[in-house]
Amino acid sequence: MVTSIAKGRTAHSEPDYIARAATLATSFAARAAEHDRLGSFPFENFRELSEAGLLSLTVPAVHGGAGAGARYAARVLGILGKADPSTALVLSMHYINHLVMARSPNWPARLSRKLARESVEGIALINALRVEPELGSPARGGLPATIARRTETGWRLSGHKIYSTGSPILKWYLVWARTDEAEPRVGQFLVPAGLPGTRIVQTWDHHGLRASGSHDVIFDDVVVPLDAEVDLRKPADWRTLDVTQQTVHTVFIAAIYDGVARAARDWLINFLKQRVPASLGAPLATLARAQEIVGAIEARLAVNARLIDTAARDFDDGVDLSAGESNVIKLTVTNNAVAVVEDALSLTGNHGLSRANPLERHYRDVLCGRVHTPQDDSTRIGLGRLALGL
Repeated sequence: MVTSIAKGRTAHSEPDYIARAATLATSFAARAAEHDRLGSFPFENFRELSEAGLLSLTVPAVHGGAGAGARYAARVLGILGKADPSTALVLSMHYINHLVMARSPNWPARLSRKLARESVEGIALINALRVEPELGSPARGGLPATIARRTETGWRLSGHKIYSTGSPILKWYLVWARTDEAEPRVGQFLVPAGLPGTRIVQTWDHHGLRASGSHDVIFDDVVVPLDAEVDLRKPADWRTLDVTQQTVHTVFIAAIYDGVARAARDWLINFLKQRVPASLGAPLATLARAQEIVGAIEARLAVNARLIDTAARDFDDGVDLSAGESNVIKLTVTNNAVAVVEDALSLTGNHGLSRANPLERHYRDVLCGRVHTPQDDSTRIGLGRLALGL
């Protein structure tokens, strides 16, 4: 698949992987409504992703993966987000972690090689489990309640994680915890799924992204090897954000919700062309109001496309985005995506909110973009404090 090397990165036959994603998207979209209705996890989607070589998209080429960067991965996630955002969200977390472990000096090389190899060979997804009932999102500060106790034979983990996206299929948990030392350290522990003392509680019954399997995971004195620690630091040392994680997280989340908005746009256009009210005697598409609103939708999507592509390209070219820049991209794209679906609803009335049509599902899904880290209020407060010199 490798065709050339440019700016220190491996270039790939992009149309091939994009075509694979587009092919899978057709079947993912056909199954999405049923998984949404039942709240069931789309295991079959990940089997097909593995067979298509898309689970190892961001795994370095030296380890057998495609070695794709953020721009390429964002395109794939946008295609799959348009078809089934729950699947795309689980996949995005897997992609993020492989990009981080490939670039971070804090990841033990032995562990990153092992996870890379497993991702190439089969279905071996990883996600970071960070959010807790008491702590909420770690992005807002505070020490995790999950405790890692060091013994002679290994670390013993106890804690309760919520919103553990992809939990039914994950092979690896990257658990955010603090040590029980006199001066606690905070960091990540690599935990294989299914160890004794690990329990998944099926709590995910959400308004949107209902097929993401974001259940609770409970650890009750779970034993992991001493070398399972990935990156332990003093709490104050975590104030500096990981640029790789920060950037690709915001870009990938943006790409997924932009995909949802594009699915809503496509359905709306088809509806407007086919709907012929008796009082009008012509398709709704002939109305100036419909044309203006569709034009506004196109404008928002054009802005989204430019923001996502430029940010991802900068990341791949080694240009560091500040936390503020990354957060603005997520805020702008997700709010544009919500506005697109709301505009579509304004033109379709009861048809748009009927469960017989996909627009109401797209609306429920796209609203989840606002609650993903970083939340809008945090982004705006950070930008305001920076502008005010506080």
